[in-house]
Amino acid sequence: MSTVIATMSLSLDGVGAGENQTEQRPFGDMPEGVLHRWMFETPDENRAEMDAIVSAGAYVMGRHMFGPVRGEWSSHPGPWRGWWGPNPPYHAPVFVLTHHPRESLEMEGGTVFHFVTDGIHAALERAREAAGERNVHIAGGVSTTRAYLQAGLVDELMLQIAPVVVGDGLRLFEGIDGLALEQLSVRAASLVTHVRYRVVR
Repeated sequence: MSTVIATMSLSLDGVGAGENQTEQRPFGDMPEGVLHRWMFETPDENRAEMDAIVSAGAYVMGRHMFGPVRGEWSSHPGPWRGWWGPNPPYHAPVFVLTHHPRESLEMEGGTVFHFVTDGIHAALERAREAAGERNVHIAGGVSTTRAYLQAGLVDELMLQIAPVVVGDGLRLFEGIDGLALEQLSVRAASLVTHVRYRVVR
């Protein structure tokens, strides 16, 4: 069976995104790019980790990770197609959690967004089936990853910890009690520390 790995960039104080996300501010009320400088300013230094993030056979993400659209999909002017342009980095099936049905969206490079309205277990089941023997990645955002951790459905955490304290924002581990982790690897780079954990059950 495939391994379920949750991947996320966090601040030192555990914040993965700000409140009040908009199309112009994908990470909400926090300084733009503060958690992801390592991706854009030092990509060669972090190539292995970047490749690992997009190595899964299938992905699950929340609707806010897919985009800022709220309510019915038709409420947004024009068909929102995600943050990543015509060729998203996933190149595999992506199962987007939502309360509002939408037809699957096929993009360049093999990424297909499927919109799942029947909860986290159903989305994971579909992702496992699509991934086969490859890993399934829980790709965020914060509330989606937290929900999978709370449900005991994550096997490993792959975190990218930025050397910054954000203060206010959405904290990954808020409301999660008794989560035991075994450190599998750690690597420090100039703008980030990469840490991988196994979830102990």
